[in-house]
Amino acid sequence: MRRRGLRRSGSPVATILSWGYALILALPVYYLVISALKTNIEIFISPFALPTQWLWGNFSYAWERAQLGQALLNSVLISVVAIALTLLLAVPASYALARNDNKISRAITSTFAAGFLIPPFAALIPTVILAINMGLFFTREFQMLYLPASALPLSVMLLVQFMKTVPKELIESAALDGAGQLRTLWSVFIPIARPGIVSVTILQLLTFWNEYLFSLTITGTDPKLRTVQVALPTLVNDTTNYGVLAAGTVLTLLPVYIVYSFMSKRMQEALVAGAVKG
Repeated sequence: MRRRGLRRSGSPVATILSWGYALILALPVYYLVISALKTNIEIFISPFALPTQWLWGNFSYAWERAQLGQALLNSVLISVVAIALTLLLAVPASYALARNDNKISRAITSTFAAGFLIPPFAALIPTVILAINMGLFFTREFQMLYLPASALPLSVMLLVQFMKTVPKELIESAALDGAGQLRTLWSVFIPIARPGIVSVTILQLLTFWNEYLFSLTITGTDPKLRTVQVALPTLVNDTTNYGVLAAGTVLTLLPVYIVYSFMSKRMQEALVAGAVKG
């Protein structure tokens, strides 16, 4: 009875804390959105108040001035291809490492883990030299190849842990049914590891979309090649209109928010389906 009383008394506190945490997360988004519709004076004088005059033209001005249309197209193309290559390489590699629990597989897994020890900026100069030698410097194609390579250590480490949760009984049942390696991977491992695959997709999407240093170095500031993270700073100058800058930021966040919302629902459905099947 005491435990039940503690649980009941603790539920309102948990609810209040949850709403407080949600408010803390929503406050910066609210500030960004309303700032996109204000003048500089209103942003600094009344930062959290609603605009006295809704400046919807800030969005069109930011879109045209930073050429965000082409930048968004470049970011979408690079991110989609990079994520596809990452999963194409990480899923089979994780499957092989999860199936073979021996010294060689553990050594390979440790090698992937060593990728976390290399700071990204330490690989900048070797990456530029490699791009020049390949004749792919100032191209989107090299960035599509580089981003999956940088994402493989974390992707493989996460997916290996998910694939190790596959029951041996399912693997043995698939083998008795005559399923080969590819069939076992497709029909047994991928459905169970789907939440992990979705998690890796979301994580790498955020990483690829927000990547700035290598995007600036590899593709440069050419409006035909630059990504949104490189195009957005062009709105900053000596007389920066912070409303326009906020509007441009909102425009660059919308695609990621839409994809994140969609993928989160798919991950929840996969988790629920896995729990029901279990």
